[in-house]
Amino acid sequence: MPAWWARPAVGVRPRAAVLVLPEVFGVNAWVRSVAERLAQHGYAALAISTFWRTAPQLDVGYDAAGLAAGREHRDHVRADQLLADVAAAAAWLQTAHAADGLAQRPLGCVGFCFGGHLAMLAATVPAIAATCDFYGARVSSYRPGAAVDGEGRLLDPSAAPTLAVLPQIPGRLWCFRGDADPLIPPAEIAAIEAALTAANGGVPASASNARHRLLIAPGAGHGYLCEARADFQPQAAATAWDAMLELFAAEL
Repeated sequence: MPAWWARPAVGVRPRAAVLVLPEVFGVNAWVRSVAERLAQHGYAALAISTFWRTAPQLDVGYDAAGLAAGREHRDHVRADQLLADVAAAAAWLQTAHAADGLAQRPLGCVGFCFGGHLAMLAATVPAIAATCDFYGARVSSYRPGAAVDGEGRLLDPSAAPTLAVLPQIPGRLWCFRGDADPLIPPAEIAAIEAALTAANGGVPASASNARHRLLIAPGAGHGYLCEARADFQPQAAATAWDAMLELFAAEL
């Protein structure tokens, strides 16, 4: 499984380690920059190729051709395989880097776009203590690898969407969404908020002291954290990045 590895300067022990799950565009320059930026904040960061079974070196641009290529490989990802990949990456971080103080240490996880959807699944892995899901779409109606109809709805009524895994998450999950995201309509945001609130035992997901939180960026569209995308929103991105670091500092 190819991955991009970034760590603080030689001789500096990482504060903790974070897994980075990429958008449908692969482990491209922006995803690598996220890992490097986390390293600048003191974290070891491993960006894994979630499409490694069908496109191990996928690295495409933010255009129509790149999106089409990414979506083709996205549709081959299965939830069980993703969970196995995350567990393997977590084990590598904790064993191969025991000398860095990472042995048995809790890990963080952050994902963007489809990687954000996958991050919600990854949060169920016992080693993951803090997860940030950035604009993961269809978590209330889809599960990777499940059969869907022409409108993306689950065909098997017994197949639970990804949002149903919330009770299985041992750590904390923060979901970041823009309220102008065309891929995540108001009904989806409402479903996420209701599920997070229920998992919090009734504490609203919008509350600053909630275990699982929903953080809405006003006026932000899809991909608002990424400088390479048309929807990049600097202020919303800075606020979200600071919130992510806040969660990691508290839990890792």
